[in-house]
Amino acid sequence: MSPHADGRRRAHRSVASALPMALAAALVAAGTAAATPPGDGARVVRTAALGEIPLGAFSNTLLPGSVDDDHGVHLGGIGSDIYPAGRKGEFWTVTDRGPNGQIKVDGKKRRTFPVPGFDPAIVKIRVSGDAVEVIDAIPLTTSSGKAVTGLPDQKGRDEAPYTFDASTPLSYDPDGLDTEGIVRAGDGTFWLVDEYGPSLIHVSARGEVLTRYVPEGLNLTGADYPVVESLPSILLHRKTNRGFEGLAQLPGGDLVMALQSPLSLPDGAAGDASRTTRLLRFSPRKKAVTAEYAYRFDPVDVVDPGEDDTSELKISSVVAVGGDRLLVEERTDKAARLQLVRLGRKADILGGPWDDDTTSPTLEQLDDPAAAGVPVLAKRLVVDLGKVGGVPGKIEGIARVDHDTLALINDNDFGMTDGPGAFDAQGRLVDSGIKTTVTYVRLPGHH
Repeated sequence: MSPHADGRRRAHRSVASALPMALAAALVAAGTAAATPPGDGARVVRTAALGEIPLGAFSNTLLPGSVDDDHGVHLGGIGSDIYPAGRKGEFWTVTDRGPNGQIKVDGKKRRTFPVPGFDPAIVKIRVSGDAVEVIDAIPLTTSSGKAVTGLPDQKGRDEAPYTFDASTPLSYDPDGLDTEGIVRAGDGTFWLVDEYGPSLIHVSARGEVLTRYVPEGLNLTGADYPVVESLPSILLHRKTNRGFEGLAQLPGGDLVMALQSPLSLPDGAAGDASRTTRLLRFSPRKKAVTAEYAYRFDPVDVVDPGEDDTSELKISSVVAVGGDRLLVEERTDKAARLQLVRLGRKADILGGPWDDDTTSPTLEQLDDPAAAGVPVLAKRLVVDLGKVGGVPGKIEGIARVDHDTLALINDNDFGMTDGPGAFDAQGRLVDSGIKTTVTYVRLPGHH
């Protein structure tokens, strides 16, 4: 083992053991809510932004010839998740499926992919002063070395893809991934999660997809990498664009995947109205899901005062904080709150009635799952990021910096906006001006 690796492991152990103490202090503050509302005392201590890197140049450096026209888009979207890379200020991040938007045509929204050749990538960054520097990038590739792309997988299940102006249909791609969460295993390989399948993906240190684990019954054919149907079939009911979004690695090596939104069970309306989503525990050793947990969102106007649409609630990040404890980020696009949960054995619902889509009412339809006997995960608020000045919107990734500091990264959507005004008359991006930002937040200590 290299001295760097040894140092990384020592650092990881010390952070894992120390952070719960800081969290415990934060929870003491949370427990005395009247005196100390969560968020009070937490503060932004550092902000750094990613500069402008033309997307075509970035992509073609990794995979020559993959992008012929980037329409003036810059590298962004790397804020889908963030994971410590071992050295101070360095992190692994992952892009999502690439620039995409929506344009209404004849009253119906079409999903646009302005840069269809874009290949999702693992991006290593360094926070240096007020700048975020890209220090390495790994393209995600199929078994034969081709780009996986970010295009939708299956007609009828995923949104139909169109060109930047929504005028011309694009082809589906069974290799396509909408990557979101990232962790790095001790052997140097990566684990990612994806929205489409939803799926868990094991990736080599060079970016080759080794295995994509998908729900039983997905029937994804034509992929140029191994696809294994080993996740519960109930996940086939994931809401469009709301598959797995968060991924954590527990100290023992197990992975925890967070479903971004409640399942559409028995239908989309029930999913949109529901506040109950699911976490799944996966054993890389057994290559199987070993537990499933019901997670209950707070009411949407508690998470985001002024918002009344429950379907805006999402989990975007989960972070292991020692033992079987997780920080879970509940958010809308404007606000976010971090909750501490413990994955107790008694909370496991795997293989029970809630994994059977003929059960009625469904887990998602229950107004009070706990009263119906569902062992909903207990949670405690650690910090309300909406009350911390200087935290940007759409935080999708969270990582530990040290025992009382978290790094937050936002998804800037590659500077894209929805609607026909996203591009000018020459087909160049009209940039939103939102930058990819890494924000350090220090949690309050003992009071």
